[in-house]
Amino acid sequence: MQKIIRRTALARNQAQRRANLAAKKEQREEWKEALRERFSYNRIQLDAVRNERSRRREDWLKGPLAPKRDSGPEARFYGAMVPYAMQPPKVPKHLRRKYINFAAGDRVCVIRGRDKGKIGEVTRVDADTETVTVKDVNMVDVHFPEWLNESYGNSKAYNALSLPIPLDDVRLVVPLDDPVTGNARDVLVEHVYGGEPILERDYGSTTPKHTRYIAGENIEIPWPKEEPMPLKDEAWDTLRMEVETPTWMPSLMYPPFEPSVIDELRNKYSKYRTRHDPEWVEAKKMEDLKKQYLESRSLLTPLGELYARTQEKKAERRKTKFDEDGNAILDDETSNFIERFMRQNAEKKSASA
Repeated sequence: MQKIIRRTALARNQAQRRANLAAKKEQREEWKEALRERFSYNRIQLDAVRNERSRRREDWLKGPLAPKRDSGPEARFYGAMVPYAMQPPKVPKHLRRKYINFAAGDRVCVIRGRDKGKIGEVTRVDADTETVTVKDVNMVDVHFPEWLNESYGNSKAYNALSLPIPLDDVRLVVPLDDPVTGNARDVLVEHVYGGEPILERDYGSTTPKHTRYIAGENIEIPWPKEEPMPLKDEAWDTLRMEVETPTWMPSLMYPPFEPSVIDELRNKYSKYRTRHDPEWVEAKKMEDLKKQYLESRSLLTPLGELYARTQEKKAERRKTKFDEDGNAILDDETSNFIERFMRQNAEKKSASA
């Protein structure tokens, strides 16, 4: 049985090590993919800026002879960005923030970029890319394919949309009461942190479940109110009465499912198995006891019996050489030798004197 336990523990540890290595490898691959997406996304913006600078210089150098770029096949969407600019790269899972302290409906102020200082309302928060979309801020013209415009019913070849803004480029704008005047005024919050209590939200709600506070002041920032999701009963929906009707009553006499279901969920002969049948456990214990008994029987062989009797006799002889207090008892030969030695030393001393 001990062998089975050791084998199970060894297999579990090996599986855990393999899982850790696989997780680290997955993190490295995810990080490489994120870097590739980031470089591709930055390349789109850099190429657009570089092309625009080269065209502006060409227009300045040629003057009246400069080509009319807003005519021809590209006249309808000249100067518009490609749709890929609307998809920022995703942040690897192991590097994402634990708490996203922004929600749709918050008022934020842009602190970097061309729209620095503008205040707007957040319309969308993307936790995968850690970006927010602010209404009427960071607006650009985006060119979409014809089939996409037709599907949405757009007559123009381009649409004015708000590009996502990184979370580090915006700050929350919170109304706080002025302790001097007593009036509420908007305050730009530099640092916000999230924590407990963790609240429950309605089904379909996009508001985070944690609570956010102003760092240093520990003032709770309320989340924006969210409109409840409209629910409509359909003919194919299950009736509430049927859902709430109990169909199984627990009992101490019968388990909730057959014992054989466990074997279906976990392979009965898996090396990671920690639950075994009582009969099988008893059989393994009997094997261990039998093995211990056979190991103890190895002393009862003829050679083992002779060795054991010899050791017992030696132990008995050693015990006879000590008294009740544990002091060694001298035999006659040793005591006579000591007596002769002491007498000879005394005679030598008397002769020399």
